[in-house]
Amino acid sequence: MASNMTIDDIASALGVSKTTVSRAISGKGRISEKTRERVRSYIEKHNYRPSSMARGLAQSRTFNICVTLPGEYGVVDLPFFRKCIAGVAQVTEREGYDIMLSVVSGSDLTGLQRIVEHRKADGVILTRTMTRDRAVSYLKKKGFPFVAIGASDDPDIVCLDQDNLRGCRDLTGRLLQSGMKRLALIGGDETHVITGIRKRAFEEAHREAGLEPDPDLMILGVLDSEKVDLAVRRCLDLKADCIVCMSDRLAGSILVRCSALGIRIPEDIGIASCYGSSLLESASPRITSVYFNEDALGAEAASLLFRMIGGEKVKGKILEGYTIRMEKSTQMPDRDGGL
Repeated sequence: MASNMTIDDIASALGVSKTTVSRAISGKGRISEKTRERVRSYIEKHNYRPSSMARGLAQSRTFNICVTLPGEYGVVDLPFFRKCIAGVAQVTEREGYDIMLSVVSGSDLTGLQRIVEHRKADGVILTRTMTRDRAVSYLKKKGFPFVAIGASDDPDIVCLDQDNLRGCRDLTGRLLQSGMKRLALIGGDETHVITGIRKRAFEEAHREAGLEPDPDLMILGVLDSEKVDLAVRRCLDLKADCIVCMSDRLAGSILVRCSALGIRIPEDIGIASCYGSSLLESASPRITSVYFNEDALGAEAASLLFRMIGGEKVKGKILEGYTIRMEKSTQMPDRDGGL
């Protein structure tokens, strides 16, 4: 019976209005304490659980969280976003919320604007930060609760990130210590904040080792197969010992291109990735990479957002912890064909 009970049923049974029942459920509004306790006692006795719609009406909430995804082709298939959303889902399920996905493609915020303007969600999690981020500017202007996954120069927003700076710096340092002195860095879109962070980490690791990276071997904006091919050829022409890739997708693309060109890994050149994932698990040879806990990142982002929705002031943070797996792809060759 409780599963079929509605606010109308409770109001009729107690001889009060639906508004009175809603106020008793939400704890808001002007009703006597005696009436509030009467409604709550009836609810408890009949094991009534309000539906999400009823709770939303009573508490002025939608019980939805919006998670944005970047609109680059194929990006939703990347392990980072899948695992991050899984972490968010752990928290939303516990809170009785559902997840809405919205794709943000460059400057096109149409989907996000529709969700915010029509109040379809109570808060937003941005899964990527950009330089001059239009989504951030829009949400700030609207005063809409949101948490950004990634770093930002804006001190007024709540950001949550993995320790990408330290992870990439440690990876680069280990490669330099292994004897690889000519490292190349290949990265993607320069409007993504993470690209700048990993570039900075690469440079800092060199300086800590008393070296300066070769600017001709720092290649950014590698966004398609043609640019991957040009980047790989430049690294070989300039006698790089190893290519440090900014992402798992780039590392996989470069490995495939090297195989097509007959370039041996690591005999001719090494490959490492600043971000490791399941995309690289079947790679041959296995790729030296930095591994983070994306589930924990998504869960923490959701927890911070719920605290904001509840009216609490929260601060962003960097989640510590990562693992560097040194694999065959960066074993120093003797240049005579052996390892």
